[in-house]
Amino acid sequence: MRKIIVIGVTGSGKSTLAKKLSVKFGYPYVQLDKLFWKANWEGTLDEEFFEKISQAIDSETWIVDGNYTRTNHLTWAVADTVVWIDFPFWLTFYQNFSRSVKRAVVRQELWEGTGNRESFMRMFSSDSIIWWLFKTYKPHKERHEARLKSKEFSHLKFYRLRSRRAVKEFYESIG
Repeated sequence: MRKIIVIGVTGSGKSTLAKKLSVKFGYPYVQLDKLFWKANWEGTLDEEFFEKISQAIDSETWIVDGNYTRTNHLTWAVADTVVWIDFPFWLTFYQNFSRSVKRAVVRQELWEGTGNRESFMRMFSSDSIIWWLFKTYKPHKERHEARLKSKEFSHLKFYRLRSRRAVKEFYESIG
């Protein structure tokens, strides 16, 4: 495992696991959300976003955290491992909601230098990360189940982790 992608719906714990793997292996950690989001929740145009990603993964080892399908030609093509955190909806919802409330209360900046913070108003708006979970949970699962079987991604070693225990056991068993 030298080039690892950690995927999962919002709130699944992919950033937490990716950071831990980065520390464990000593690999650079690349968070796609951090590369994508600018101040005032403005997204980065694809050309600039792709360039940022290309620079970030221009090394022999890395851990990428994120689900931006339009970037797969950059990351999935050269990765050797995909770790899919595939928790049941109820657990992902609980983690997502808890995290969002905590972030809204403490006014935590999500990506350094952007000023982007969650708020209670945002939590219940059409831009809500909670709404995003409802909207993307099933399509995300279907897309990645298809990828597990796809010849296009047969070069990748997939780890599908369906519980917190499975994540813990995976982490403890590697490296």
